[in-house]
Amino acid sequence: MNTLSLDSILPLVRKPGRYIGGELHAARPDYAAVDLAFALIFPDLYEIGTSHQGLQILYHILNREPGLAAERCFCPDTDMEEQLRRHKLPLFSLESRRPLAAFDVIGFTLPYELCFSNILTVLDLAQIPLRAAERGEDAPLVIGGGSCSMNPEPLADFFDAIVLGDGEEVILEIAAALRAAKQEGLSRSAKLHRLAAIEGVYVPAFFTPQYEGQQLKAVLPLKPGYATIRRRIVSQLPPTELLERPLVPMVKPVHDRLGVEIARGCTRGCRFCQAGMIYRPVRERTVEQVMQLAEQGIQNSGFGELALLSLSTGDYSCLPELLTKLMDRFAEERVSISLPSMRVGTLTPEVIAQIRRVRKTGFTVAPEAGTDRLREVINKGITEADLLAGCRDAFNAGWSVLKFYFMIGLPTETLEDVDAIVDLAARARREASGKKADINVAVSTFVPKPHTPFQWCGQISLDESKERIQRLMKKLPPKGYKLKWHDPEQCLLEGVFSRGDRRLSRLLEEAWRDGARLDGWNEHFSLARWQQAAERAGIDLEFYLRQRDRSEVLPWDHLSSGVDRGFLEREYERAIERAYTPDCRNQGCQNCGLCDFKSIRPLVNPPKEAAASAAPAVHKQERDKNSQPTIFRYRADYSRLGDGRFIGHLELLNLVFRALQRAGLPVLFSQGFNPTPKVSFSPALPVGVESEIEFFEVDLAEPIRRPAEMLAELNRQLPSFMAITALAFAKKKAPVNEIISYDCLLPDGVDAEQARDSIAAFQVAERFLLARRRKGKSREFDLKEFVRKLKLGEGGRLLLDLYHPCAEAGVGPRDVLAAVFGLKDEQAELVRIVKAGVREA
Repeated sequence: MNTLSLDSILPLVRKPGRYIGGELHAARPDYAAVDLAFALIFPDLYEIGTSHQGLQILYHILNREPGLAAERCFCPDTDMEEQLRRHKLPLFSLESRRPLAAFDVIGFTLPYELCFSNILTVLDLAQIPLRAAERGEDAPLVIGGGSCSMNPEPLADFFDAIVLGDGEEVILEIAAALRAAKQEGLSRSAKLHRLAAIEGVYVPAFFTPQYEGQQLKAVLPLKPGYATIRRRIVSQLPPTELLERPLVPMVKPVHDRLGVEIARGCTRGCRFCQAGMIYRPVRERTVEQVMQLAEQGIQNSGFGELALLSLSTGDYSCLPELLTKLMDRFAEERVSISLPSMRVGTLTPEVIAQIRRVRKTGFTVAPEAGTDRLREVINKGITEADLLAGCRDAFNAGWSVLKFYFMIGLPTETLEDVDAIVDLAARARREASGKKADINVAVSTFVPKPHTPFQWCGQISLDESKERIQRLMKKLPPKGYKLKWHDPEQCLLEGVFSRGDRRLSRLLEEAWRDGARLDGWNEHFSLARWQQAAERAGIDLEFYLRQRDRSEVLPWDHLSSGVDRGFLEREYERAIERAYTPDCRNQGCQNCGLCDFKSIRPLVNPPKEAAASAAPAVHKQERDKNSQPTIFRYRADYSRLGDGRFIGHLELLNLVFRALQRAGLPVLFSQGFNPTPKVSFSPALPVGVESEIEFFEVDLAEPIRRPAEMLAELNRQLPSFMAITALAFAKKKAPVNEIISYDCLLPDGVDAEQARDSIAAFQVAERFLLARRRKGKSREFDLKEFVRKLKLGEGGRLLLDLYHPCAEAGVGPRDVLAAVFGLKDEQAELVRIVKAGVREA
């Protein structure tokens, strides 16, 4: 596929920047030297998947190996899907716009159950048969991995192979096996046998389920010696050099920040938590490794926020020392530090003091349950007194909004436990001691997950979920509290697929063919669609949500997380007894059966004393409040052509901010709670319009000593569709009315003769009215007041001069072309327009 093929698609879709690629540090494979090519797929929108750590790790591992290449693709939004189908174009990779079917391996991340329908969307748009058994010899191998791989049975019929556990080592073993198989000309079946010989690789075709009525009776192995697949575990986290050049997104992602994984695994032993079981043991990075990742990552990306990633960041052994070093290093550069996974008890006053040195981001507390009794059942290991003390410390440190996270439907929960959620929130608010305080309560329905002590438990019904949410709505006071909840209908479907067997492939395909798309997004999700599909497929959804007997065969029994089933059974019994199981990181081995204490063992740093630096950061431009910093203002003129027309204005701002940061310019920031770079831009270009004459002005604390060298450096930091043409001191200039010249291609369906006739009719008209509706209000514009020139130029191009009044509403070039030539909306959107000149009116 070439770029020209997309010119008839991208102008018609929302956020076309999702599909153009070209991100900083993205690979540019030379396929003449590639033996094996992977397409790595995150089955959700770009904004969700582009910052996913696991995908980035595998991407960098593969692309640094000679002879291997990896590109990325994300699930398209529904409008892009419609356009691809309409134009009969296959789904393509970001980096080279290569059709997915041309890759050797399609590698899916399996992050959460509500993205399962997106996997079918990607396969179908790639023109790859949905079911593994239907694929021919030339079709790519479809491989999955991620947290949902520990029960992939509902997806098993769609995948050739699935990786259980950590992927850093096994991905290269898979590549080596498939590269050799390709060179030897082996059949698809022989390739699967090669994959099955690799530890941690599950080939579903080599197992067959047996049923008796609704009940699963067995999952029988068809290959001798291949009865149980055990999760792969790396002994330590991947080397830092893999992640020092992070991918920097074009379109703003949900998590727009540099993520640094400081630890993997959690041994707190919360009995509801699947991640705490399937990511064991704990493996921490050293403080020095984290600092190196942070230093290089911020320098090479320009992100303004750094997130310390772990299942339980507060349990990191050297957190006070690490936070002090990070704050001392980055506070002056306005880089904020966030800790997205903290727990009460780890939020010590010294940690809180460090967090508040830059921006006070949100403060989240996760009690999970409303009573100490229920927290004992789930082995949360914190009491109400701990919770209230943490809230008190947060309020005293200056926070005024706390977010509480609870689950409803936990095993043994009563209505008294539900009511206690309201009581606990009220007591927490009182810890503010009269200061302004708000408590946001977030509630989600508990889903009993595989490989946890609660895997045998039932999930409460949809009606029960709704009743408990309604109960909280009525009891939570309106003032000072807000209640949010995860859609219980989505939780129901999550429960079905997380606990399901292979028969659910029929449900998945049936619902997908009926239009199920992007089910993790409320605006797309429809439980009614899934219920109707289940009826047609003969599937009882409630059957999968029921309580299981411990003698029952579970769909995932042949897949081992490494944690003994006996340990899970004992933990279930201890839950009923409300017995506490300590954390093995500091209170001895709890005999879960995972570690051999040779290659698999906890890797925890010895804690050190943190430097006692808890004062708010002092920024260079704030050191003397009575003096104003000297400001050196520069203007950069630049062009923005080609794919640059698909980037929105806010996305462009981020690109420029980060390029300035990476280039090392001493940019001044605004004052206040949320300081931003002092950069101003020329008026926003409409998405789809190119320009040769854009500019931005930036305030610097120091003059640029070598402007020519800095201009070249900035161009190295910008995407290929942007080029700075001049960099010089900015002269103050009051805003003025302008006349902007546009160079346009003739619209499709309009030839030169028709264009002349339409232009002539416009020129002789006394008035030429255009009605436009914005924000619910209609307004008429007379285009004769705005169009200063419209004529047919050489080569069939249209030359348009348009009056743009300063600080007043005007009309855009596409409005003019649509009105003058009588274009339909789609025709107008497809016109290629370049902003070519500007002069004072």
